[in-house]
Amino acid sequence: MTTQCLAGNIARPLVFVLVVATAAVAQLGAPPTRSHHPDIPYQSPTTLGAASYAKILCSAVFVSGRDVVEARQNSAYFLMNEPDRAKPIAVDVDRQAKRVRVTVDQVTRTAAFYGAQGCVIHPIDHDGIHFTPVAVPTTLPDANSQAWPMGDAPPSEPWPAKLDHAKVQAAVDLAFGDSAGLTAGMVVVYKGQIVGERYMAGITKETQLESWSMGKSLNATLVGLLIRDGAFSLDDPAPVPEWRRPGDPRGPIRVRDVMRMSSGLSFTGQDDRWMDSTWQYHDHFFIYAGAVDAYKYSISSPVEFAPNTVGRYRNSDPMTLGFLVRQAVEKRGEQYHTYPQRALFDKIGIRQQVLETDPWGNFLLSGYDYGTVRNWARLGLLYLRDGVWNGQRLLPEGFTQFVRTSAPAWRRPEYGGQFWINGLGQWNLPRDAYFMSGAGGQHTFIVPSHDLVVVRMGHQRGAAVGSKLLNQSLAAIVAAVEAAR
Repeated sequence: MTTQCLAGNIARPLVFVLVVATAAVAQLGAPPTRSHHPDIPYQSPTTLGAASYAKILCSAVFVSGRDVVEARQNSAYFLMNEPDRAKPIAVDVDRQAKRVRVTVDQVTRTAAFYGAQGCVIHPIDHDGIHFTPVAVPTTLPDANSQAWPMGDAPPSEPWPAKLDHAKVQAAVDLAFGDSAGLTAGMVVVYKGQIVGERYMAGITKETQLESWSMGKSLNATLVGLLIRDGAFSLDDPAPVPEWRRPGDPRGPIRVRDVMRMSSGLSFTGQDDRWMDSTWQYHDHFFIYAGAVDAYKYSISSPVEFAPNTVGRYRNSDPMTLGFLVRQAVEKRGEQYHTYPQRALFDKIGIRQQVLETDPWGNFLLSGYDYGTVRNWARLGLLYLRDGVWNGQRLLPEGFTQFVRTSAPAWRRPEYGGQFWINGLGQWNLPRDAYFMSGAGGQHTFIVPSHDLVVVRMGHQRGAAVGSKLLNQSLAAIVAAVEAAR
């Protein structure tokens, strides 16, 4: 009798809340649905959260070599909705099969390790993937046989004149000043040389760390390589076949607009007015957890805004860029999964970078990518050197200037072309600084005025504390460099 009364008392306010919420949504306009993807089965937020948990944990264990308990505590939960994080989460890590299964509310999802393609979520209707994994060998010799930056051996050049080593190391140590910040690794490169470096216990310069949206800048770099090769230009209409049909409203979208996150595609995100991330799973995260063809899902989105009129952070645009990269590479008859290693990594000293995919083999460089701290420093150096490496121009002239120029459709000077910029002075760096940035406090800063690259990587749970520590560290690094000029 008591239970029935309690249930009734709870149910009536709940109905009222739902009515009010429905009315509020109606007033704002019905929330967008996945109605333009009728072929994709519905997946609840709980199902998607379990899938993402399995993938992130799988990568932490089998790509990064982290402890299961530590990774569950500090990373695996990131794309799971708040209510589900509080529920019992059963985890089965099969080290022999290199597979992780996660169960929440009797829903089980699986992710498995596929070699060079890292960990991939299995679709809800298929216990496997829809492509054949490919080995990604490097042509480079052992890293210890080559001097930095092509390898890891100490360079023959002398230490930068007047730079105080103790001050630089003290500045780096600031980023590790509170263990709650979970700073995993940091490197400072000044005048091309590593002048400061440190890692947390259990992490080394060889550890492939979760890099999240720094992968967007890597994706843009692949676009730059193809622009150099003449596959398309920034001002070309984006060569998506469906968009090139006569009368398609997406026809005016240029490659430039997609690079600037200003395509105008309809793609929901956590900053939408109607979005309550505790009960909805927006498109921006769905491409990570849905285990769908993420490229097809993104390029089939309709137009919401005219291109180059609204700038907003949406994974539709890096997924579209990824589609353009795959299309261009395969059109030339080249192997897609080895292209980044051949065309970029082998040229700048990166021997391994784990680029994960959806079940159809599409790179999810909007966030599913793993690299070492030094790898990201090498990529930062490529941009610091205006896209030229060892005398060879890898990126077209003007490309590095483009990615660091404020995108006109954004309301504030904070975003360029798949890179963030320091236009608001949010970081203790000169205003000419621009950077790759990913969830959990992943950052690669490029500071042309100071001939400086700084990389900081960490784990998700420490992001807030870690960012404060990083800003203190950056101020001290700049002071040390300026004292040596």
